[in-house]
Amino acid sequence: MTTYIKRVEDLEKIGRSFPGVEKCFAVQAGRELRVLVQPDQLNDDQAFALARSLSRKIEEELQYPGQIRVTVIRETRCIEFAK
Repeated sequence: MTTYIKRVEDLEKIGRSFPGVEKCFAVQAGRELRVLVQPDQLNDDQAFALARSLSRKIEEELQYPGQIRVTVIRETRCIEFAK
């Protein structure tokens, strides 16, 4: 249990170590890393490059069984009110 918690914490720490990352969550028992980025700091191409960089850094620094899915979410919401 202790190694599982440490792996999840390390996974989230790696995700937060990159610039432009707003939030980072390890989900599905550490099998997936979801990374929310600030859309004004990263464009679509940079989001793809971030996902690749994250997966490479995870491969270098962590020991884990199976695979870890890295999902980078870049979302822009436009809200307007009609009165």
